[in-house]
This record gives sequence, C-alpha cells and structure tokens, in this order.
Amino acid sequence: MQKENMIQKLSTLQFFLIMFLAVVFWALAFPFIQIGLVTFSFINLTIMRFFVVCVSFLILIVLKRNWFSKLYIKDIPSIFLLGFFGVIVYHFGLNYGEQYITAGAASLIIATSPVYIVIFAAVFLKEKITVFKFFGIILALFGVIIISILGKQDEKIEIQTAFAAIAVLISAIMSAGYTIAGKKLLSRYNGISLTAYAILFGSIILIPLSIFNSSIINEISNMQLETWFAIIFLGVFSTVIGYGIWFMALEIKKASEISVYLYLIPVLSTIASYLLFKDVVTIFFILGGILVIIGLVFVNMKQKNSICKK
Repeated sequence: MQKENMIQKLSTLQFFLIMFLAVVFWALAFPFIQIGLVTFSFINLTIMRFFVVCVSFLILIVLKRNWFSKLYIKDIPSIFLLGFFGVIVYHFGLNYGEQYITAGAASLIIATSPVYIVIFAAVFLKEKITVFKFFGIILALFGVIIISILGKQDEKIEIQTAFAAIAVLISAIMSAGYTIAGKKLLSRYNGISLTAYAILFGSIILIPLSIFNSSIINEISNMQLETWFAIIFLGVFSTVIGYGIWFMALEIKKASEISVYLYLIPVLSTIASYLLFKDVVTIFFILGGILVIIGLVFVNMKQKNSICKK
C-alpha cells in the first residue's frame, strides 16, 4: 500500500520526467551495446550483461521481498521458456545484429515489436485486425525493409547487413512473443516479478556458455573503462531500472497511454549513435524511420467508431 500511495502521488510533470528517464536508458542501450561489442563477442556481451542483471535482481529479491509475487513451482518451465526465448534469444539476436548495423537502425527495427504483437494476438488470441492496424503493419514492415537494405551510407548491399537486420527482426518478434506468452502468467505475477523470474531462469542457459568458453576470460582482461561502464549501464540502468520504471508506470496508466513514449527511443538512439560514432543518417534511413513510426501510430490507433459503440 505504501508503494502504491507513493506512485499515485506523482504529479504529471514527475510522471513525464520518470518515463523520459526510462526512455533515455533504453535508447542509450543501443549505442552502449556497440561499445560493448568492441571488446566482447555478441555471446559474451550477453553473458556479461545478464550477470549484472541477475545479481541486481537477486539483491532486490532479498532486500525488497514484498515487491515480488510468490513463485509457483508449476510455472517454472513456462517461465524458463519465456525468459530463454523472450529475453536471452532476444539479446543474442540484437547483439549479433549490432555488429553490422547502426544503433539507430537496430532501435527502429526493435520498435516494430507492437506490429508482431498485433499479428500474434490475431493468430493466437483471435483478436481482430482493423483496417488501421493492417495499414500500419504494412507501413512499418516496408519501413524496416528500406532501413535494412538501403539505410546505410554504402551504396552496395552487403549480405552481412541483411543477415544482421534479420537477426534484429527476430529479436523484435521474440519480444512480441514474450508479451503475448506472458499474458497468462501475469494473472499470477506482477510485471516486475515476471521479468525478474524470466531473466533469472532464462539466464541458466548462459552458465554452460560461460564455463565452456575460454574467450570470455581473455575479453574481460582486455576491458577498458568505457566497456565496464557500458556493461554496468546496460545491466543496471537499461534493464533493471528501465523495466522497474516501466512497470511502476503500468500501475497507474494503461499500456496504450504510455506506449507513446516509446516512439522517442529510435530518435534518441539515432542522435546518440551520431554523436558517439558519427554514423551518417541517410535519406533512406529517415524515410524508413518515418514509415515505421507512422505505421506504429496506426497500429496503436483506436477506432473512434468502436469507442462510440461502447
């Protein structure tokens, strides 16, 4: 109750600032992944990030046990699969992709996750796809194709870039699958609990990858100060604090009301990528980005007619 009262006392300005903080943390994750990839392979970067995340969540569970829902033994297999595909495979794909495409391009492709949520909801939950949503899906996917094929400064189309874009696209699909699959479990767990448990159980697969992996010791020994900062930022700020703020916001607002903040992520990621790496923003990248964002607006748009009938 005390936590609920504290959240409800947030003013409009305070709520905006705290949501903007989460968006900044998520937007900076994309360029910080590229910083981490200078030292680490995409697999080892995932291992390092989630070592920090798991330690942070375990500390929170010990110190703030009342924040977390009771864990039911029967749910562990489902939670493991949720964490493995929706979290670990997601980050494998994203980290692999960012080896060959810019942080801004990766953030725009990931931003299309709501498109696949709509598609999955139609297939598995029998939810209707409206004309607005269908048009938005086509626009967003067309935008992704433009970004993936023509978004780079180089005139030639490289096969590695295409595979990287596909890997990030798979990550976006994994994220959507996590949302749909997690709906049933959310009847027994609050959001922060499900995230923590999914990450902790899903990360078990990283243990053998760490033990039977001699390269990670060598890469850790070569870490620079900026790499340490990137790993800690990705684990603590982008994951633990970012998700914590998101779920705190969901306690007082509907997901549809706060999803508008997510449109800022690709914009901020692209700006950060330009400032840090001097990535050139091409006209095709801008065109693709505009199509993605317009498509997302249509996907999240509510039809006035359906509102009036209620």
